[in-house]
Amino acid sequence: MSSKEAQLLANEQGVDLVEIAASANPPVVKIIDWGKFQYQKMKEEAKNRKKAREKQSELKTMKIGLKISDNDLNIKIRKMRSFLDDGDRVKIMIIFKGREMAHKEIGTELLGKVIGLLGEDIVEEGRTQMSGRNLSVQVRKK
Repeated sequence: MSSKEAQLLANEQGVDLVEIAASANPPVVKIIDWGKFQYQKMKEEAKNRKKAREKQSELKTMKIGLKISDNDLNIKIRKMRSFLDDGDRVKIMIIFKGREMAHKEIGTELLGKVIGLLGEDIVEEGRTQMSGRNLSVQVRKK
């Protein structure tokens, strides 16, 4: 069909004439509603971005003080398990305050206790690191 006929047909229907393949001989065009086409394209891109974000595991951080009570520790353990079940990685940070820095072995014991309470299907990623006043390690589910 000639370009004039296609343009007249598009005008009659109240839609746009969009060039699909300009390099083809003759050029390929399509009669579509441009606004609707752009909207659908935008929605599809947003859906693809959301799927990509869901596949990516996040790093969640859980900070624990040395003087934490058993009940508070159990609540944090439960929250970390839910993060791990969702496929996220968890960075466990033991925070030292004041003179607690003199007793780093207590922090190491607490970190071992936390990892033990998380379960046996937990894997440590990397080594335990002491950075400043924080003792930290990353864990994930097998």
